[in-house]
Amino acid sequence: MASNVQTLRLRRKEDPKPSLQPARHSGILQDQLRRSARKPWNPDFLAAVRILLLIRVAAAMYTNIQDCDEVFNFWEPLHYIDHGHAFQTWEVTPMYAVRSWAYVLLHLIPARLPLTLNLGKRPSFFAVRITLAVVSTLCEAKLCRTVVEKVNERVGRYLFFMLLFSAGMWNAAPALLPSSFAMYATTIAFTYSLEPSSIKNKRRTLFATMLFATGAIVGWPFALALSLPFVFEELFIFGGDRVEPSSRRSWMISRWKRFFIAGLVSALIFVPIIAIDSVAYGGWNIVPWNIIRYNVFGGSERGPDLYGTAPWYFYILNLLLNFNVLVPLAFISLPGLAVTYRIDRKRLGMFKPGPDQSSPFTLLALRLAPLYVWTAILTAQAHKEERFMFPAYPLICFNAAVALYLIRGWMEVAYISATKSSYRASRSIIFGATTCTVIAVTGLISLSRVLALWHYYHAPLSVFSYLEADELPRLLNVTGLLPPLPQETEEIDRPSIDLAPIRAFDLRLCLGKEWYRFPGHYLVPNGVKVDFVKSEFGGLLPAHFEESHAKLTFNGWWDRPGSRITPANLNDLNKEAPEFYVPIESCDYLVDLDFPEHPVSSLLEPRYAVDNETWERVSCLPFLDAAHSSLLTRTLWLPGSWWQDKNEFGDYCLLKNKEKVYKKEVEVASRVQEGKL
Repeated sequence: MASNVQTLRLRRKEDPKPSLQPARHSGILQDQLRRSARKPWNPDFLAAVRILLLIRVAAAMYTNIQDCDEVFNFWEPLHYIDHGHAFQTWEVTPMYAVRSWAYVLLHLIPARLPLTLNLGKRPSFFAVRITLAVVSTLCEAKLCRTVVEKVNERVGRYLFFMLLFSAGMWNAAPALLPSSFAMYATTIAFTYSLEPSSIKNKRRTLFATMLFATGAIVGWPFALALSLPFVFEELFIFGGDRVEPSSRRSWMISRWKRFFIAGLVSALIFVPIIAIDSVAYGGWNIVPWNIIRYNVFGGSERGPDLYGTAPWYFYILNLLLNFNVLVPLAFISLPGLAVTYRIDRKRLGMFKPGPDQSSPFTLLALRLAPLYVWTAILTAQAHKEERFMFPAYPLICFNAAVALYLIRGWMEVAYISATKSSYRASRSIIFGATTCTVIAVTGLISLSRVLALWHYYHAPLSVFSYLEADELPRLLNVTGLLPPLPQETEEIDRPSIDLAPIRAFDLRLCLGKEWYRFPGHYLVPNGVKVDFVKSEFGGLLPAHFEESHAKLTFNGWWDRPGSRITPANLNDLNKEAPEFYVPIESCDYLVDLDFPEHPVSSLLEPRYAVDNETWERVSCLPFLDAAHSSLLTRTLWLPGSWWQDKNEFGDYCLLKNKEKVYKKEVEVASRVQEGKL
């Protein structure tokens, strides 16, 4: 029988579980509207990696090679280590030694991986590029997350999308260049330097210093200039410390001592780099010093100016191509910070710093300063190249993201001033719509630029792909070295072809005026020799490394004698060496560019593509005639004849010497029938 008695039990209130979420509004920049609202969406680290990786791997597969230095000074030495033959420039000789074999060796493992899987040589090219894309992705994702935590959530979100859709990052991320390596190292170093310097934070000093040093020693020594604001903060700025006047002397001694120790530890990076380069060159060499000596102390007769100079506004135009509207945003970030300090000071924190601590204004200004330092240094140099700006590419996006956030703050201040209502401002969509529009516009322009590079300038890579995938298999088919495939075989069903028998043809592929668009030996099957024929170009072209057929192993780990030899007449004065040319009559194949609408011909550069008696067009693809195309339509790509009709195109051709190749086909076929092959 129920007693109808109710029991009241009293329980002590349990302490709420501590939140694992980081506190909001703890960065340098502070939101002023809807501070208690749900935080803006940002991808976590793994999500950022997945999204960025899709774009970066696509870039690795489809982007062009923008600079012939990438091919001749880095892809070719890597191919020499890997396969024992390649082109050799004066920079990669023991007499001058301004390129690091240690840097090149970093890429040997991804280059070797496809070969261990019997996938051939061409996949090695893309394996290296994909590896570089992965490294860049990890660095960019880390930067975005650090900006979210240390600067502002909205700034981190803007930065993520600016990096994701940037045409500049599309080109730089998968490039085999020391300046790209310096970009990776600088990006990670910058993530550590975003945190204010503090006596308690030794990790920041050591890691940032080591990373800046790695980018300079392994990559490009001049990239160390990007660390100058970090060094200034480490030595002179309170950062996260509160320092009483009476203890400032001991505080500064501790800071200087700590930075000096970090510098000494970072200098240890020199040890393996010098060791590898000295073994490779066969003598004592400090490549970073050689680079500085040649570029800064080379004298009037030598130096980078021999290879061309550009006006002061070169980088402005180049950055506009790669970052469009982000460029003015990036360069107004520091003046914009001063404006914010005057009209929206709470954006930089809710407290007023005392004389014993650093202002958030100072801290953020130091993080915006590297881009200005780098641009000023490069602009002052007469010799300018696009790749020189690579180390600062993520910083362009960072500065632009900060500037966009500051502009949003100005709009909020103006809106509240006009409406006298912070509540109405918090409910307005105008601020989010403005920032979203800027991100969308820069993304669409960048996409158009990327498509323009593909449609207008991808022909060299495609032509060399046709040589390997179609023309050389055809030679094997017609001579009986390879059974022909059934005509109905789909492209996807084609088996992998062993092109090793192509050596029997002793083929020579020649480059004339298109020497600087050669994509490298990784895209030319072994057994096809590549040489230069004389053109109107009067400078120095590369020689061939002394061939080595030994397998590079870790037992006798450097068996490439060509790296220790300086071929005769390779020089640092850009003086032509005629012995590096071969007669055009010795060429079986030739790569050439012809503009039929505006033909140009000379004794040294005849129109090979229209010489039908000697040459047959094996493959010809459209290549933009930039000189006779509209500025806007050659810069960006849009579908439709209304846009493309404003452009003119030439024919980028793989040509075959009909008589020579036919004779070789007959000779090889005869040897096959006789059982000699």
